[in-house]
Amino acid sequence: MEKRGKPMLKFLKRSAKGAAVPHEKGTAAQPTVKMPVPEHVIIPMLMHIGAPAEPVVKKGDAVLVGTLIGKAGGFVSANVHASVSGTVLDVAPMRMVNGVMATAVAIKADGKQTVDPACVPPVVNDKAGLLAAIQACGLVGVGGAGFPTHVKLAADTVDTLLINAAECEPYLTTDCREMLECSDTIISGISAVMKYCNIPNCIIGIERNKPECIDLMCSLVRQMPGVKVKPLPARYPQGAEKTLVESCTGREVPQVGPSGKPGLPADVGCIIMNVTSVSTLGKFLKTGLPLTTKRLTVEGDAIARPQNIEVPIGTLYRDVIEACGGIKPGVELGKIIFGGPMMGGAAPSADFPVLKQNNGLLLFSKGRAALPDAQACIRCGRCIDACPMGLEPVVIAEAFNNKDLTALKARCIDLCVACGSCSYVCPAKRPVSQTMALAKAWYLSEARKGGK
Repeated sequence: MEKRGKPMLKFLKRSAKGAAVPHEKGTAAQPTVKMPVPEHVIIPMLMHIGAPAEPVVKKGDAVLVGTLIGKAGGFVSANVHASVSGTVLDVAPMRMVNGVMATAVAIKADGKQTVDPACVPPVVNDKAGLLAAIQACGLVGVGGAGFPTHVKLAADTVDTLLINAAECEPYLTTDCREMLECSDTIISGISAVMKYCNIPNCIIGIERNKPECIDLMCSLVRQMPGVKVKPLPARYPQGAEKTLVESCTGREVPQVGPSGKPGLPADVGCIIMNVTSVSTLGKFLKTGLPLTTKRLTVEGDAIARPQNIEVPIGTLYRDVIEACGGIKPGVELGKIIFGGPMMGGAAPSADFPVLKQNNGLLLFSKGRAALPDAQACIRCGRCIDACPMGLEPVVIAEAFNNKDLTALKARCIDLCVACGSCSYVCPAKRPVSQTMALAKAWYLSEARKGGK
């Protein structure tokens, strides 16, 4: 008992960190609305971590919903499929919302949404078959990371499947609606992963601000051996990878794994899947229709009709906004954020497409989006208290300004998860999170060069 007590004390201390952000879950009780088919979509070949997919269609080709238009460019990559039926308008480079250049396929929709006859349920008898099915589906982490799912599930040293249903970002309620509307495919997806990957245990982590989801999932898994629901504190960033592992299992992901690379949940016997990702797998095994649509939470004080809306992947932000009633009359749009307000990014315009890993589109008025002026750091230590990884942002900023590689290594800057808690709690309103991101990027760049 003594041995088991020590890590638990550490676990409880770690779980107390983070920020008490407002939840703002105003759309949680609204059923998902299906968007009318847009006139055209633009589907990038890079909607995942790893190598871009390689286009397998050309201008003028006819495509159907689910037609393969981009083949995975390697093991760490993902297939891309047409989300509408129609005609390929162009295959050309485009600058994505994060500034990266990628090839994209533009498709003019015919409005019929005819499904490709090739979309049939896969035959799965073992782990290899499941991984092949996931590759065919083009499934990636749809909660935001975009990591190819078949790569993640290839690990063999796993005893626990963690389902991330925390949804700790303010405003976002897409995972909540997935649990309430698609619980059957969540369960079938979990069952398939546990069976074919030989994983004996599963924990579904849900923040306590979603009691209806907790009650529903508890009732569904009651008779499932090895599966349980874990209610989690409603404190951001409860859904962060390392935090989730500790909160659900008490295990700590190492800074450096056995391979010498940054530690992963698999290093402590865990694999994490977003709840919508595992549900998407369940749907694919049932229907054979690959990942072609995405539920978005469209929210903020500037949007006329906040709602959860299911859209074809590749739909432009402006078409989504129009489907939600447009901008409120008399309101001046100040900022468009893709993702949540804590970890999402600001879009320079509404002319960017919805990606596989997008789960929110937030529109704020000019007044709401205005940033306060940054003041001098008062060294209050609140950023240190809030960091879920136990880092010291104020000290790291100093080391970064001095370009002190040794100090940054000693302060474990590579463990920063870019959650934004430090900026949120800063009374001086300093860009703490942005400084941490710059420091981490510089450190990793220098480390790759050997510190020279």
